[in-house]
Amino acid sequence: QVQVAESGGGSVQSGGSLRLSCAVSGSPSDYYGIGWFRQAPGKEREGVSCIKTRDGSTYYADSGKGRFTFSRDVAKNTVYLQMDGLRPEDTAVYYCAADLVFGPPCLRYSPHEHHGRAWGQGTQVTVSA
Repeated sequence: QVQVAESGGGSVQSGGSLRLSCAVSGSPSDYYGIGWFRQAPGKEREGVSCIKTRDGSTYYADSGKGRFTFSRDVAKNTVYLQMDGLRPEDTAVYYCAADLVFGPPCLRYSPHEHHGRAWGQGTQVTVSA
């Protein structure tokens, strides 16, 4: 059974940095991608960055390009999201998720596809102006 657990959220001022970690347990053959998603109050959940684990391709939403960096430590079964130049609009609960279904884009979030991923509990990121 694939499980994920995030850590590393917190509060920073605008322009600051945070690094989120996501530990993935279970066999790598049981998932096809790992992604970071976020949900701000009153908004839909959205993809931030992800990796297709079969070929190592990484993807970024426009909101994080040039500021966020996705990395993976295969030996530790852990992925990271380095977030630099944080802005107040980055404030959200950040979730890590493993794709259990092959096919859908790893960066796409749809309520219909929610249960095709193994989700973590989320970690709060707050950026003050």
